[in-house]
Amino acid sequence: MALANSAEQPLPVRTVARSISEWVARLGRVWVEGQVTQVSRRPGTVFLTLRDPVADASLSVTCARSVVDAVVPPLEEGARVVVHAKPEFYLGRGTLSLKAIEIRPVGVGELLARLERLKGVLAAEGLFDADRKRRLPFLPRRVGLVTGRASAAERDVLENARRRWPAVRFEVREVAVQGHLAVEQVVGALRELDRVPEVDVIVLARGGGSVEDLLPFSDEALCRAVVACLTPVVSAIGHEPDSPLVDLVADVRCSTPTDAGKRVVPDVREESTRIAHLRDRARRVALGTVERERHRLEAVRSRPVLAAPTTLVDGRRADVLSLRDRARRCTSGRLAAAGHDLDHVLARVVALSPQATLDRGYAVVQDEDGAVVRDADAVPPGADLQVRLARGTLLVTAD
Repeated sequence: MALANSAEQPLPVRTVARSISEWVARLGRVWVEGQVTQVSRRPGTVFLTLRDPVADASLSVTCARSVVDAVVPPLEEGARVVVHAKPEFYLGRGTLSLKAIEIRPVGVGELLARLERLKGVLAAEGLFDADRKRRLPFLPRRVGLVTGRASAAERDVLENARRRWPAVRFEVREVAVQGHLAVEQVVGALRELDRVPEVDVIVLARGGGSVEDLLPFSDEALCRAVVACLTPVVSAIGHEPDSPLVDLVADVRCSTPTDAGKRVVPDVREESTRIAHLRDRARRVALGTVERERHRLEAVRSRPVLAAPTTLVDGRRADVLSLRDRARRCTSGRLAAAGHDLDHVLARVVALSPQATLDRGYAVVQDEDGAVVRDADAVPPGADLQVRLARGTLLVTAD
């Protein structure tokens, strides 16, 4: 039932606290699973914190020392446990805690079964698909490295990468790689490096260990953080047989940290050798092309048309001269024939012209209008007439 209250009639703290305590008491005993993050042993009583790494939630737990001593193997920070407890709300401090009556460690078999279930969930979401994996850059400007503090894994990655490419630069983040703080610190370092523009690839490196030691790298929160990264992520966790879930979501999985150091950068000697081979190949191709074209040019130059280029011209020149002479002869002959024809026509015209008749002593009589007089009776007496001779004209008067 809701408590009657208002701004004018507020509830006392003790009333609200008592109501909360009563509601919490109604929950009864519950089984709770989580990861132990803090253990404080005091005479007769043990205080610990139970954390959910996925939701980043935690609860305080108190229990008798005998309950903790009964846990086999001994309870340590980072262990995953199932606690049978009753929720309690303390009025004096206003805090909620669990009063544990039994603590059971989560066995390896059960852990593996839970990892298989989580693996199925992530696979169903497509987080393991090959098409979402990104290729590593050929030569990263800077390599991000998330590893344990002063660990052998860090040394293996750095030494092998620098042995292959001495100029490689690293951004190293040293974090806890096992225990209850591992997931939080690894995720934080991963996100920090992902925000650095110069970092082109991020390597997660850790040496081998037991299933419990490598458990943080199968954590759901860490797997999803790797998927969310914009920078390609290389997983180098443990040895070849080890396969935490982060190996499946990472863009590249390396069997060991040593292998990761070899994968993230090229080998300067191999690249120099490859460049030398390519240079020699390019030189051979260029020389072969030049030599082939030289032979082709020589073959072209040896052809008659290029060996004696004037031969064809000389032959055509002779043809042109012959045609020119023929044209000249034909033209001269036609002109001569036309000249003879013209002389004949001219002779005929001269022979048939009136002038020729006049030259033979004949005359042409014309009246005043220039008309030829053919009949003497048609000329009246006293008419002026023109008598045209072979040379000159006479003016006469008819009688």
